[in-house]
Amino acid sequence: MDGGRDDPIPTNLRLLLVLEELARAGGPVTPTEVNAELGLPKPTIHRLFATLEQEGFVQRDIDGRSYSPGARLRSFAGNVLSSLRIRTARQAILQRLSNEIGETCNIALPDRDAMVYVDRAETDWPLRIQLPIGTRVPFTCTASGKLYLSSLDERHLDQLLVATRLEARTSNTITDREALAQEIARIRAEGYATDDGEFMDDMVALAVPIYGPEGRLMATLSFHAPAQRFDLERARTYLPQMLAASNALMRLVTDGG
Repeated sequence: MDGGRDDPIPTNLRLLLVLEELARAGGPVTPTEVNAELGLPKPTIHRLFATLEQEGFVQRDIDGRSYSPGARLRSFAGNVLSSLRIRTARQAILQRLSNEIGETCNIALPDRDAMVYVDRAETDWPLRIQLPIGTRVPFTCTASGKLYLSSLDERHLDQLLVATRLEARTSNTITDREALAQEIARIRAEGYATDDGEFMDDMVALAVPIYGPEGRLMATLSFHAPAQRFDLERARTYLPQMLAASNALMRLVTDGG
């Protein structure tokens, strides 16, 4: 658009366009970056962001200048994904995958400083790891969290790693920032992430991305298992099934199945 013009777009539509650009960016953005696409008057774009922040649709990022989706926007997105028809189809995909692998499968979304489990299909093994819906897990030592970190651009990834305390959950947790950055680079290149006892002792996990319509990581699909039954080598043999299920979940979002 032609920046700085007296735009005739109604205010309510302007707000939606700002949210659309925020979703398209796939990571924290500044009002100036959004306005490069919208071309609204400078006072207008800052007023729109102030309104969205006040109402909880966006939240200020750790650098004080950028914005990310806020609690109300994340809740709105979750409600859309959880419509009865889509949830039923999603549960069928998860359950089929869980049956194929023989372990619990999860869908998780990024939420502020953690990944949160929003859906799952449990294994019927007596020995299983209990991480129910609503559980929040760290970005830096879980398969889903590290996969999300790999989707961030370098600037926002660096900011997050600097601001995050790398606590040792187990003896396998990566607590060195350079080593974690190398792990994230490997995940970015390979397209999937693993957790070999980094979050919980004797737990193995593998995660693949679920992309939204804009090609940005929207959620993660993972499975976890006790190390008594699985090691990483065996976990990787199920990567084709994981990717097939991820593609099926993506189709639910993009075209309703």
